[in-house]
Amino acid sequence: MTWKIYWHPSDPTGSPVEDEAADGNNSAEAGSVTPDALTELEAQLAKAKAESDQWHDRFLRKAAEFENYRKRMEKEKAEASVLAKSSVLMEFLAIVDACERALASFDKAKDDRESLDEYRQGVELLYKQVLDTLHRVGVVPIKAKGHSFDPNLHEALVREETSTHKENTVVEELRRGYLFKGRLLRPAQVKVATRPSGEHPSKS
Repeated sequence: MTWKIYWHPSDPTGSPVEDEAADGNNSAEAGSVTPDALTELEAQLAKAKAESDQWHDRFLRKAAEFENYRKRMEKEKAEASVLAKSSVLMEFLAIVDACERALASFDKAKDDRESLDEYRQGVELLYKQVLDTLHRVGVVPIKAKGHSFDPNLHEALVREETSTHKENTVVEELRRGYLFKGRLLRPAQVKVATRPSGEHPSKS
């Protein structure tokens, strides 16, 4: 029988090495995966997926919180702008009141009618310009006379007993009220009808 000895070409000492078949068997054993190792890998994968889902949920919650915060800031900014404009517009209303009083006084005047008419035209022009300016920025008058009293829009300065009007009806507007972009800028000061004392409500 003849024995063959294999030498590793890179081994300078010339030491013998085992057959290549033995190396192939060892590599196959090293590359195989046991059931326990596979179970552990699946568990690690499930854990990583669960952590990823948690971070995704956190991200969605934070994104929703930020969107709500942004909307709240925009709303507060808009409200602050409205309040700032309201304080300025209140100063214009004093001019409107003066124009209305002047126009009312012209109606009562008797003497020197031609001269009064000229002044009246000037005041009417000023009054119209101020009202147009207020209307352009969103200020509108509150309807009062002839309407039912609304505590959210009207301020009752006088209550008058009368049978001519229904109870709780505004019979006279003492000072006009205004809304600004749907918000109450100034309530209308009014005279409200009440049932005369001793009169009983009619049965319907």
